[in-house]
Amino acid sequence: MRLVILGGGGFRVPLVHRALLADRTPGRVTELVLHDVDRARLDAVGTVLAERAEGVPDAPTVTATTDLDEALRGADFVFSAIRVGGLAGRAADEGVARAEGVLGQETVGAGGIAYALRTVPVAVDIARRVAALAPEAWVINFTNPAGVVTEAMSRHLGERVIGICDSPVGLARRTARALDVDLDAARPDYVGLNHLGWLRGLHVDGEDLLPRLLADTGRLESFEEGRLFGADWLRTLGAIPNEYLHYYYFTREAVASGASRGAFLLEQQRKFYDDPSFASWDRTRLEREATYMAETREDERDSGDLDGGGYEQVALALVHAIANDRRTTLILNVPNGSTLSVLDERAIVEVPSAVDATGARPLAVSPLDDHAAALVTSVKAVDRAILDAAAGGARADAIKAFALHPLVDSVGVARRLLDGYRAHHPELAYLS
Repeated sequence: MRLVILGGGGFRVPLVHRALLADRTPGRVTELVLHDVDRARLDAVGTVLAERAEGVPDAPTVTATTDLDEALRGADFVFSAIRVGGLAGRAADEGVARAEGVLGQETVGAGGIAYALRTVPVAVDIARRVAALAPEAWVINFTNPAGVVTEAMSRHLGERVIGICDSPVGLARRTARALDVDLDAARPDYVGLNHLGWLRGLHVDGEDLLPRLLADTGRLESFEEGRLFGADWLRTLGAIPNEYLHYYYFTREAVASGASRGAFLLEQQRKFYDDPSFASWDRTRLEREATYMAETREDERDSGDLDGGGYEQVALALVHAIANDRRTTLILNVPNGSTLSVLDERAIVEVPSAVDATGARPLAVSPLDDHAAALVTSVKAVDRAILDAAAGGARADAIKAFALHPLVDSVGVARRLLDGYRAHHPELAYLS
């Protein structure tokens, strides 16, 4: 089976390769193709992969190319993990937002909108190339902001593009651990959009164990989200939010932290790419994970919480379910259909989905409460304004996207944000 990774020079690619090396499932990936526009980054990642594969029997062959069409031909699966503008672009996103006193996080608020506006046109071009050169391939989208990017690609690939994120399963795993239950034996009730979802229940043998957890402050605050939001607020919500909801519930605190994750990662990863090796990559990876969302915590991240969702494991489970018709349930970004009544059928939502050889289909969920529905519909309206701006190049649509977002508080700020981002990002020259 031929797997293509777009953004193949990205820092997290060795995680996918590690999962492939450990995989002994029939029908596994035998050919890995890395594509990136930066040859030096491809070579650096290739060094790590070669070191890791040494002595591993039947390791997938690895090739690298800067030619997109060459990479896509013959693909069975395509992982899209691109970063338009690189980490320097992320750092600029944060800086422009900070200057206006609003949140610059790369997937939430102003920073996420800027990232999406420069990423969606590239993702659409990729989707068109996949449709032309590998029409039978399945595209698994890792690229952030995953919800809007997946929706943009779905307009050209239909249901053959599926978005994934490891945050929901990481949340479910930590919740199950706090309850001393095996997540494999549990059914998480999770619903929302990418980076905007809530765990509303954890069912084992027909019983929802979440109320038991919410009533136990010690257990509830024993893991990341419990400490992040606090037991009282979680009991008020009656659910456990995705960690990214911290930016919505504690906006002033997040803005005041002034953290610049992009600048930190840019410098941190520069050291690896300048002198690549597995040891250097692994040290950098551990530091990256330990400092993830550090601006939301007052102390160091607990070692038990470093075991996130494992996006490479989610992706591999999805690949095997489709390739080997192995029915499973995963929390994925898929077309809504009739799942959430507050959204239209084409909207990409993040919900438990049944997967087999025919693809992924959202499972029925109970309705959103008023609070969640309001946030979901507001952010989906922003997604749609982004898609309109990317398709038509209209400045007005881009301003609309910024102005409608719950974390941007003024049309005037929206206009200044767009001007600031256009000054930093040549990729946004199309907006006029």
